[in-house]
Amino acid sequence: MLDDEFYMKEALREAQKASTEDEVPIGCVIVWKDRVIARAYNRTEQLKDFTAHAEMQAYTSASDYLNNKYLNECVLYVTLEPCAMCSGAAFWTQMGRIVYGATDFKRGISAVSNQILHPSTQVTGGVLANECAALLTAFFKKKRESES
Repeated sequence: MLDDEFYMKEALREAQKASTEDEVPIGCVIVWKDRVIARAYNRTEQLKDFTAHAEMQAYTSASDYLNNKYLNECVLYVTLEPCAMCSGAAFWTQMGRIVYGATDFKRGISAVSNQILHPSTQVTGGVLANECAALLTAFFKKKRESES
């Protein structure tokens, strides 16, 4: 069985892809039975769609893979704590477990309410948090410098 850090590194690879496309560098993978079945990264700018968060795209991809709208046997690994929209969608998928890297103190699950998730969803935060946060910090620093 592979560990949380291994899969979070996979999510970080997806976040790097977002960064190279000038998207907010958030990435995720969904794992089912120790196998990555979905990979995604933020594409809100490219698709001009505010719902194109990494998690939302990954839910659709994983559901397609499993031919099932429920992801209760899956684990979502995401580099930033999911927002209210992505958490609400996780509720409807009945996601088995969510593992996130950096905490989003303004818009994350913990800032809104853990009750937004399905009651059976387990949450683990802080996995490779420094690496995940550093990627976001560097991205926004570069954005601010280019605007000056």
